[in-house]
Amino acid sequence: MSRVVVGLSGGVDSAVTAWLLQRQGFEVIGVFMKNWEADDLEADCPIARDYQDVLAVAEVLGIEVAQVNFAREYQDRVFAYFLAEYRAGRTPNPDVLCNAEIKFKAFLEYAIGLRADHLATGHYARLDGAMPNRRLLKAVDGNKDQSYFLYRLNQHQIERALFPLGGLNKPEVRALARQARLPVADKKDSTGICFIGERPFREFLQRFIPIHPGVIRTPEGRHVGEHQCLMYYTLGQRQGLGIGGLNWAKADLPWFVAGKDMARNELIVVQGHDHPLLLSDVLIANDLNWIGPPPEPGRRYAAKTRYRQQDAACWLERLTDDELELRFESPQWAVTPGQSVVVYEGDVCLGGGIIR
Repeated sequence: MSRVVVGLSGGVDSAVTAWLLQRQGFEVIGVFMKNWEADDLEADCPIARDYQDVLAVAEVLGIEVAQVNFAREYQDRVFAYFLAEYRAGRTPNPDVLCNAEIKFKAFLEYAIGLRADHLATGHYARLDGAMPNRRLLKAVDGNKDQSYFLYRLNQHQIERALFPLGGLNKPEVRALARQARLPVADKKDSTGICFIGERPFREFLQRFIPIHPGVIRTPEGRHVGEHQCLMYYTLGQRQGLGIGGLNWAKADLPWFVAGKDMARNELIVVQGHDHPLLLSDVLIANDLNWIGPPPEPGRRYAAKTRYRQQDAACWLERLTDDELELRFESPQWAVTPGQSVVVYEGDVCLGGGIIR
């Protein structure tokens, strides 16, 4: 009997993952990863609630469950990068790095130490083919596809990976959870960054990065307001700018963040969703990772510059060992430094890099 370690988060997706694998004849061992412990003393700690849900699921399935602490690895490999990017004025995606550095590195090593043949998670993605050219594919459910967050994996990491939910949609997963009488069948999906959860984002960042208020201005240099700190804003942001009462501005056009002047500590804003400064035909990315053979310059592909974005047709203009240049057939809105661009060929996730 093959042994599989399942990362149980306390949610419905990972619970159904364990149940499906158990029905397929695997010896299932559940593991709850603790990657953040700074808030253990909070009266209503979400980590403690999730762990109780994991224990309830394990009892229904009749499986062993262990708790493993990767908080130090998370601090060193993910959170330090997260803070450095915000200090530099960029908007990072720590969930991408968490998958590559924690779930499929530290956790994978732990699973191998338990003599597991496979590591399974509740990600919505699919795998195809054999080593050394195993492929990562989009999930069948386009609304839930999470291949974007997995693009930094390599062949060694996906060799042992299992994604049982890749061929299902979310309503089917919930229906299976009810069929299996899992106590988390109707639990609300978690949102927000993995270690932050649903707490106020600005309040969280203030604990680690000093606040430096400054001026909000237009590209022409007009002073239109004051920002609380550049790290709180991202390209394309509309809410929370506090701009109003300008008799020269177009009252019917909303304001959007179009850039940051880090040297002057100024936030640049424009009016109108389709302002030219919010649109990009070309992007440069570095810190690249390719799951299999890299794409070929001069060919047409598709790319996403943010999660849940529709695939955007593009041409790979240039590719070096650590930099790519993409030219889009149609301008892309609010391409954000620090986020990931992920390149696809059909349903195959080839890899990508960090937008600069």
